[in-house]
Amino acid sequence: MIKSIAEEGSIANSAEKLFLTQSALSHQLRELELQLGFKVFLRSRNKWILTEEGKELYKLGNDVLEKIKVGFEQIEQIKSGSKGNIKLSTECYSFYQGISGFIQKMGVLYPEITIDIILEATHQPIPKILSKEIDIAIVTQKPDHKDLEEVEVYNDEIFAIVNKENILSRKEFLSADDFKNEHLIIHSFPLETVSVYNNFLKPNKIIPKKISAVPLTEVALEMVEANMGLICVPIWAVNSFKISEELTFKKLGSNGVKRIHYIVFRKEDKLKKYINDFISNFEDHFSKSK
Repeated sequence: MIKSIAEEGSIANSAEKLFLTQSALSHQLRELELQLGFKVFLRSRNKWILTEEGKELYKLGNDVLEKIKVGFEQIEQIKSGSKGNIKLSTECYSFYQGISGFIQKMGVLYPEITIDIILEATHQPIPKILSKEIDIAIVTQKPDHKDLEEVEVYNDEIFAIVNKENILSRKEFLSADDFKNEHLIIHSFPLETVSVYNNFLKPNKIIPKKISAVPLTEVALEMVEANMGLICVPIWAVNSFKISEELTFKKLGSNGVKRIHYIVFRKEDKLKKYINDFISNFEDHFSKSK
């Protein structure tokens, strides 16, 4: 504002340049002078002249504006290095829920980074990273390979969702034995990629009476509501659905079944700026939403 008035020489010309009315600009100038405790301009023969204090402020302001300009130019140079294509996959189809929103956010913040979800690599993301068919994987087990690195991004807990008519709904928590005569509804096979099996049932050598793969969470919830089985998911996976009052959440075991989620990538990609930008934003986004 001060720069514009000083260089244009009048409130009228400055107001037009700043897309303000003359009244609004005059009001802002008066407010500024009150805050500063000194006059910035004097009006002389229809021209606005800087006071001695105003000249110092004008000089200071120009220095600040120039530094801001240089700073933004440097930021643009840094951003231009964040350019590339990222192929992403996970160890389970349920992990894709919520990723679309994150990809949209990245598209706004980093338009030069493109993210492709590679569904074909689901269930086998680690081998696919090593073969360079994908760049980043979301998994719940730390990979043990010299060429890979991982970053812990968030934790969650698996709960069983059962119908209130199911006898299991009366229990404080479910044991592995409780699954022996149950119909377990999962997102997809193989079983080794299903967290409740891998982390809870398998260690206790339990196989449910029946196992069905239903990839759509909404359909799986409807089946549980009809008392046709139970599902085991983290709460965030069903937050976007309307949960029937006929359903209840049950902890698995007295201590619960908790998971750590990792982003895995090749060590050789560690210095790529667009990879680091993806990882830092993913960590920030999902640690707040889970």
